[in-house]
Amino acid sequence: MSELADLPPSITESPFDDALSQRYLVYALSTITARSLPDVRDGLKPVHRRLLWAMRLLRLDPASGYKKCARVVGDVIGKYHPHGDQSVYDAMVRLAQTFSLRYPLVDGQGNFGNVDGDNAAAMRYTEARLTAAAGELMAGLDEGAVDYRPTYNGEEEEPEVFPGLFPNLLANGASGIAVGMATSIPPHNAAELIDAAIFLIDQPHCEPAELMQFVKGPDFPTGGIVGDSPAAIAEAYATGRGAFRVRARWAIEDQGRGTWVAVISEIPYQVPKSKLIEQIAALISEKKLPILADVRDESDEEIRIVIEPRSRSVEPQVLMDSLFRLTELEVRISLNLNVLDANRTPRVMSLKEVLVAWLEHQFIVLVRRSQHRLAKIDDRIELLDGY
Repeated sequence: MSELADLPPSITESPFDDALSQRYLVYALSTITARSLPDVRDGLKPVHRRLLWAMRLLRLDPASGYKKCARVVGDVIGKYHPHGDQSVYDAMVRLAQTFSLRYPLVDGQGNFGNVDGDNAAAMRYTEARLTAAAGELMAGLDEGAVDYRPTYNGEEEEPEVFPGLFPNLLANGASGIAVGMATSIPPHNAAELIDAAIFLIDQPHCEPAELMQFVKGPDFPTGGIVGDSPAAIAEAYATGRGAFRVRARWAIEDQGRGTWVAVISEIPYQVPKSKLIEQIAALISEKKLPILADVRDESDEEIRIVIEPRSRSVEPQVLMDSLFRLTELEVRISLNLNVLDANRTPRVMSLKEVLVAWLEHQFIVLVRRSQHRLAKIDDRIELLDGY
């Protein structure tokens, strides 16, 4: 007891399990709110927001020249996001990939990976600048549209959230795994989202199912066909949870003399093309699908996978249904609209709730930008009165 009495006042006794649970809870909350879940207002995680903010400060707008990605990553990890440079660069690469994002936020120059699953070149070789979509996402930052907070070391400031005029959360989607919860949002067509938002402004008390006349379902950058019924899609959007069955798009090409091949022109989202070819080739080598003779990858900028049947008497639909069942030419893409709301609280929202939250943020931004402009006019009038 005398030893404990001699302890410095800053050291306190605590049961080990209590101390451990408290610290793990802090870590879990940090992972949920500051790393893995996107904000419903701008659809960004902190690392993406800081990347775009750093690029804006470097004046990498769409009309300017490119700068080395290493320069951008250096600014991000030095000023705003004290994490590993490779993880920040990986996040930046994804923002530039046309096959990952429906509307890329970074315009990359150099090797940023491909649909085969190959990695991007090192950050010292690649260059980048912002896209027009990223510009719309940040429009109003100079006009008092959002609040700022100090960076981790208190030396600079960063926006808490972007004005988000572009509906980024649903347009580009998001995925992330936190502690005890996850999010999975597929990309959508921005024009459909805008039409649904305009309808919501006019009809704020509409039923969630009424939005389905505008948002038919997800719209993937790699294409493909969603095979679920409209009722199942509507149910997924009404609850914020569900899954979509996505198939490759294919067509028959007549080769003459009664022979034919099946040509795949679109593949499911986030399935590497090289992996698909390997899976189909394995079916041939292991003789698991006797009616399949050969597979060829004739892709250039456009995807073109040629499937050759064993004989001309093979039924095309039977062959393709077998391939859908045995390979990743058909996948299930989950929908889990788990996002941080305006109060930074994680919760699963329906499609209508997400659009309403985004519209509420837009009205706040519009009022703040208008007040900022009026204040500028007042300042100018006061100066002119002085003259």
